[in-house]
Amino acid sequence: MADLLRLLLRVAEKAANVARVCRQEAPLFQLLVQEKTGDDKNKKFVQDFKTLADVVIQEMIRHDVGAQFPEMSGFIHGEESNKFENGLGESVIVTVCSTEEETAKLLASVLDDNHTAASLLARAIHQDPATIDAHMDDVTVPLSPSELGIWIDPIDATSQYIEGREEVLEEGHLFPSGLHCALVLIGVYLLKTGEPVMGVINQPFNYKDPAGGGWRGKHFWGVSCGGVNVCSETCPKEGPGAGLSVVLSCSEKQVVKEALTVLCGPGKLMYASGAGFKILCVIQGLADVYVVSEGSTFKWDSCAPHALLRALRGGVVDLANCLQSSSAVQDNQAELTYHQPRPESKGADCWANYGGLVAYRDPSQLRRVIGALKGKV
Repeated sequence: MADLLRLLLRVAEKAANVARVCRQEAPLFQLLVQEKTGDDKNKKFVQDFKTLADVVIQEMIRHDVGAQFPEMSGFIHGEESNKFENGLGESVIVTVCSTEEETAKLLASVLDDNHTAASLLARAIHQDPATIDAHMDDVTVPLSPSELGIWIDPIDATSQYIEGREEVLEEGHLFPSGLHCALVLIGVYLLKTGEPVMGVINQPFNYKDPAGGGWRGKHFWGVSCGGVNVCSETCPKEGPGAGLSVVLSCSEKQVVKEALTVLCGPGKLMYASGAGFKILCVIQGLADVYVVSEGSTFKWDSCAPHALLRALRGGVVDLANCLQSSSAVQDNQAELTYHQPRPESKGADCWANYGGLVAYRDPSQLRRVIGALKGKV
């Protein structure tokens, strides 16, 4: 499946290009913002945004993957509905057409005949990115595309993307908010079991070109299937007496913060934006564990980074299951799966990680966190 991984890296970079183009012109960006309503509204936020950039990226990935692997076409899922409403109140189904001109024409109907904006977006969608060297020639996974499904989060941490605050990142330091928290997430899972087996993460706003060439991105990838565990990242070596560090959302329950402060010490609790970014912090070793106690994350948030953590011998578990049963932690029965909707739920809630989650690299650290939270949550 090296061919699928190469394709996902390429389409993720195309997606990152679209995200960057949409931020280059403020008037264009203002046109792209729409508010989520009804069953698709993420209940955690008072105001959650849908952007045309989200929809365009999702449909571009769906189009490109379906073109090369047609057997996967019916199993490529995304966060966003591809129905978009223009200024006249007309609903338009956003898809990627076979030519740049056709795509521009369709987008113009969404953008109230703003042909300049539509052409700019269409050009980014149909432009092939530079070749990505991921050193994956030895990656061999005995799977057929017909056995696989895909979850896409076109722009995770949309609020940070919209706000657009710039940070200069430093190696080994966690920066809690800003453009760098916005990620393109593409996760691959087994249709039969829901097990995450491949993940690609693109960080479109990793650093600014000092020569004035604008933003540049960074990509991360991992494969975990059977005996194959390969990742672009390596497990960081812990220094003596490093202690346990945990990353949370600022809105996490006070009882969780207090229990983890007792476990880790106040200096080892960190806060950051974006579910995908917080799991990436664990992957990179900027934090040991990410905890969220409520069902405010979704399958598209966790599938891609979960695959990377599995490749590093870690994982992402359902917190509620772990608190109910010690054996669930020991036997890996609490690991999240991605193939079945939640019964009796509607809209986005069908795919919520309803029991909360813990993302970890080291199973012994997971057990310590579960022990600290037992009887408290």
